[in-house]
Amino acid sequence: MRNALMIVLLACAALAVADKTVAARRNPNPETVIKLTAKKFEFSPAEITVRKGEPVLLEIRSEDVKHGFSLPDFRVRTEIKPGSVTQLRFTPDKSGRFIFACDVFCGSGHEDMSGTLFVTE
Repeated sequence: MRNALMIVLLACAALAVADKTVAARRNPNPETVIKLTAKKFEFSPAEITVRKGEPVLLEIRSEDVKHGFSLPDFRVRTEIKPGSVTQLRFTPDKSGRFIFACDVFCGSGHEDMSGTLFVTE
C-alpha cells in the first residue's frame, strides 16, 4: 500500500512539472503586470522599471477625472476614464530612461504630470 501511494505521489509531481514546462514553452515571456494610478497631478508609481523584450501590461485607473497616458518612445497612448481600468500592452524594444506623461488637460498642474519608465537589459 505504501509503495502504491508513493508511486501516485511521484506521478502527480511529474505531471505538475510537465504542465509547468509546457506552459513555459507556450508563453516564454509572461507579461509583467503593473498597476498605475492617475490623479491630479501625478502618476503613482511615478517610476516603473521593466526589462527589455519582456511584455508589459499596464493597468491604469483614474481616481478623479479623465487623464491621458502617453509614452511616445514606444508609440503607446491611451485615455484613462474615471471608474474603470484601462489596459495597455507593449513590449519595450530598447533600454534606457523614458518619460511618460498625461496628454489630456486635467487642470492647473497638468504640465507636471509625468513619470519615468526605466528599461533594463
